[in-house]
Amino acid sequence: MDILQIVASVIIGLFAGSLLMEGAILVPYWRRMPPNDFFRLHSEVGPSLFRYFAPLTSGAVGLAIIAAIMQGELYAWRTATALLCVAALIIFLIYFRKANTSFADRSLTNADLGAELARWSAWHWLRTVIVIAAFTASLIAYL
Repeated sequence: MDILQIVASVIIGLFAGSLLMEGAILVPYWRRMPPNDFFRLHSEVGPSLFRYFAPLTSGAVGLAIIAAIMQGELYAWRTATALLCVAALIIFLIYFRKANTSFADRSLTNADLGAELARWSAWHWLRTVIVIAAFTASLIAYL
């Protein structure tokens, strides 16, 4: 069980750190870009970001759920970790999948892009805080 909890904590920590990096470095850069440049960059970088975040998200959620199911001591912290990771996944499914598709297929107008990126940033920071809380809960469950 300890190895599972360690691996889960590491993956969740990588997920949290990646979200922090994206929010602190990439999102401000995207928001400063002219719309045509953003759409061009997104078409180049978006698939790579998805290939990076999809397995990281799946791994964090899956390992957190498995650790919670296997329980052991500190059941509440492992359950909290799993629920927070699932919440981050739900936010992706409800908001980010559609928003990212609108960037990829360029269904947004140039005039609407700024507002959508502001919304995207707000949802991103909420999700980042949730995953940081999940990481913290996973560390408490391990320690």
